[in-house]
Amino acid sequence: MKTVLFSSVEGNGQALDGGAMFGNVPRALWSRWETPDTQGRIHLACRTLLIETEKLKILCETGIGAFFEPKLAERYGVQKSDRHELLGNLAALGIKEEDIDYVILSHLHFDHAGGLLPSYHEQKKGKPDLCFPNARYVVGKKAFQRACQPHLRDRASFIPGLTEKLEQSGRLIIVEGDKLPDVLEEHLSFVFTDGHTPGQMHVLFKNKKEERIFFAGDLIPGKAWVHLPVTMGYDRWPEKLIEEKQGLYKKAEKEKWLIFFTHDKDIACARIRKNEKACYELYDERKFLHRNNL
Repeated sequence: MKTVLFSSVEGNGQALDGGAMFGNVPRALWSRWETPDTQGRIHLACRTLLIETEKLKILCETGIGAFFEPKLAERYGVQKSDRHELLGNLAALGIKEEDIDYVILSHLHFDHAGGLLPSYHEQKKGKPDLCFPNARYVVGKKAFQRACQPHLRDRASFIPGLTEKLEQSGRLIIVEGDKLPDVLEEHLSFVFTDGHTPGQMHVLFKNKKEERIFFAGDLIPGKAWVHLPVTMGYDRWPEKLIEEKQGLYKKAEKEKWLIFFTHDKDIACARIRKNEKACYELYDERKFLHRNNL
């Protein structure tokens, strides 16, 4: 395998209720980590990971995009909601949406898959199709089934009609178990978790030097959620999620994984270790990746 390059690419940011984002952590504590706005919301990035191999351009997630109509964009604090920031930032790297070969979606919540859709203004002008017209869309079977049949508790997290659009594209790949599309097997593997949502599918890339980068998705949204007891109110099964983090951290510390964060507004990735108090902490924090290799 020749050199593989990694870039963190920002999409439209968002602002969500801090209490919901920190579950049972009291505001007196979480407000030390994140400063809420006048509505009690905290700012969150919607960051994607671009992997460039010799032959492929792979995009891990698409962020929230700008598909919401104005009232909902305001409710969810979508930043720069008049334009699709991810596409603009990819273009700044010299990459058009037509250049992306694979879009890998950890799950189909709107802040991770909304960037598949054109902006609200483009849709009003008659552009109904999915973005990344030459890409294959890769989704785990359990995550896709959840989006097709959501629970009342998380129904609002999914985009109506998106699963139908993906199926009608003729470019949907549904992953079951550990079976990857053949062309991707050389480059990456998948790790599945259920604590946040059934079948969340995380990308784990390993090179010949045994160096790894892990796409954390909503298992670990950012630095504050590295603390084992900290979970979100959006998590389906918080106790399971904590156990999943425990198991993951043991491997990540031993093998020095670079953990990639989608929602941390300040850092794109970091490594993890136990400190003198036997609590996990981050080190080697990086604000961004720009065509770095591991």
